[in-house]
Amino acid sequence: MAETLTVQIREQRGSRQSQRLRRQGQVPAVLYGHGAEPVSLCVPAEQVSAAIRHGSRLVDLSGAVSEKALIGDLQWDTYGNDVLHLDFVRVSEGERVTLTVSLETRGEAPGVKEGGVLDLVLHELEIECPVTAIPEKILVNVKELHLEQHLTAGQLTLPPEVTLVTDADVTVVTCHAVSEEGEESAAPGAGEPEIIGRKAESDEEDT
Repeated sequence: MAETLTVQIREQRGSRQSQRLRRQGQVPAVLYGHGAEPVSLCVPAEQVSAAIRHGSRLVDLSGAVSEKALIGDLQWDTYGNDVLHLDFVRVSEGERVTLTVSLETRGEAPGVKEGGVLDLVLHELEIECPVTAIPEKILVNVKELHLEQHLTAGQLTLPPEVTLVTDADVTVVTCHAVSEEGEESAAPGAGEPEIIGRKAESDEEDT
């Protein structure tokens, strides 16, 4: 069931007005999509925090507008604690959407007992699914993962109605040996994970 957020129309825009709203416990937001005009809104910060804490992606907007929407880009403060601005994307009941969801390992990899180190290389997966069937996360079962083995995106078990968009050959998780110097050996395709859905504070648009 989608979480409900109570929204109000934001009559005035600009950095000063946004700061004033935040002091009043409101988060500035914009609703757009489906070819309709963007609508400037504000949402109670406590409702936004609850939705994020619960992992909600699909929400029901009520109050000034009545729409189903996806939570899109989030702009965080410097410390990543508070949401400064967010985007809502209009969606319809039967629509299929493409989005990213987080990955989380499950189980104990035999390769760890064999002296290896488990390394989650990919932290998010791009999928397509009905808007009403968005998974909170995708679980990566590592119970059969031995030393010097890896799992690719195409080997993951996805929920019903979910289609993989990420390249099926991309490495998701590895179990590799520790080098003699005590450092982990490089994992195939490893790198800094890209943070999706977060904007730097300086990137805020006065919308």
